[in-house]
Amino acid sequence: MKEEIMKEAITKETKQYQNVTHKTVTVGGVTIFYREAGKIDNPTILMLHGFPSSSHMYRDIIEPLAEDYHIIAPDYPGFGFSAAPSLDEFEYSFDNISGVMDGFITQLELSSFYLMMQDYGGPIGFRIAAKNPKGIKGLIIQNANLYFEGLGEWAQKIGTFQKANDMEGLKRFKDHLISAAGIKEQYLTGAHNADKIDPISYLTDTAFMDREGIREVQSALFSNYGTNFPKYPEWQNYLEEHQPSTLIVWGENDKFFGKAGAEAYRNDLKNPNIYLFNSGHFMLEEYALEVVDLIKDFIK
Repeated sequence: MKEEIMKEAITKETKQYQNVTHKTVTVGGVTIFYREAGKIDNPTILMLHGFPSSSHMYRDIIEPLAEDYHIIAPDYPGFGFSAAPSLDEFEYSFDNISGVMDGFITQLELSSFYLMMQDYGGPIGFRIAAKNPKGIKGLIIQNANLYFEGLGEWAQKIGTFQKANDMEGLKRFKDHLISAAGIKEQYLTGAHNADKIDPISYLTDTAFMDREGIREVQSALFSNYGTNFPKYPEWQNYLEEHQPSTLIVWGENDKFFGKAGAEAYRNDLKNPNIYLFNSGHFMLEEYALEVVDLIKDFIK
């Protein structure tokens, strides 16, 4: 069943997105899968996905953007079609995965690019941007938090478990988030029109999650998320100092990162372009074409 779902997703994508190529490259001994589209001499957009998804989440915006831009969308180690070394072979931390993505950028010789980030893509991408600010032509941020005031109901729930040292409660909630029901809930909660959410999205994520050993590596990375909070001031300083051109597209009903997280970017950016959508964590499922138009206008 899992193999059939993944095969269906690839077949559907191959038919629908004929100009997208699917490639791999080895970075630090780890095979990284990525999607590529568009002419290489056009401006590059590097798309970093969130949890519990993969580059598959960008499928509806890659091809229309490839008319004008060079698109690169990788899967992190342990996600999507990239290799998933065991916990003994690989450290599943945000520092380490950011290092792999940095090596990926070097391997592909991406000297400058627009950086699109969603959810986990935020802490991974901001590590990369703060390290190499001159290589960032602009930021496209979709439900990727950088401020405590933007933490939503689900994020606060995790914090409550941690403050109370309720590790059993935290484990139950974490296990739910990486279950089939929890993944589906993350896609549908907050959606303006749940009928527009293609079931292949959460079924594909579930199929990836059901592979041997994946829940363990996802659990390890999830537990490492707290290491991002102490870095917020550093990344906020990056924004304030360098003032990168920034487009923010945000599902305002997101239970992880509420709309206050989008507005908070005004604390450090003088003129961010902020657009709120009546949607949830995966708002591209409903508003892909609207976001494509906003990205094209933003870059032009």
